[in-house]
Amino acid sequence: MSGKPSVLFVCVHNAGRSQMAAGWLTWLSGGAVDVRSAGSLPAERVNPVAVAAMAEMGIDLGAQTPKVFTSEAVEASDVVVTMGCGDVCPVFPGKRYEDWKLDDPAGQGIDAVRLIRDEIRARVEKLLQDLLPPVS
Repeated sequence: MSGKPSVLFVCVHNAGRSQMAAGWLTWLSGGAVDVRSAGSLPAERVNPVAVAAMAEMGIDLGAQTPKVFTSEAVEASDVVVTMGCGDVCPVFPGKRYEDWKLDDPAGQGIDAVRLIRDEIRARVEKLLQDLLPPVS
């Protein structure tokens, strides 16, 4: 246990939304949050359009690979953010769950993925405020 808050982002393929959310939280938290992402049916690679959209913001997802969702990842997380994974996500007592309704970037062009990227950033910023409130 690192003592830091931990977040797991889950979507079906772990190739777009969850990868972008993990990238944002890692970058915006400066390492103050343990970040994981996974998918119920992981793709072979991260969506190249999502990689390009995040690269525009200085966040490199190029080395990331989709990972399979496990119960252990949920147990190790304080917050589980689902993005369309449906009933596949198990629920553990004492965990905070959020379900973010977001468009899937799969098959979308860069302009549409930029909008999704920016919406994810806004949600991650709000989550980060909850996880690491300002010290007064």
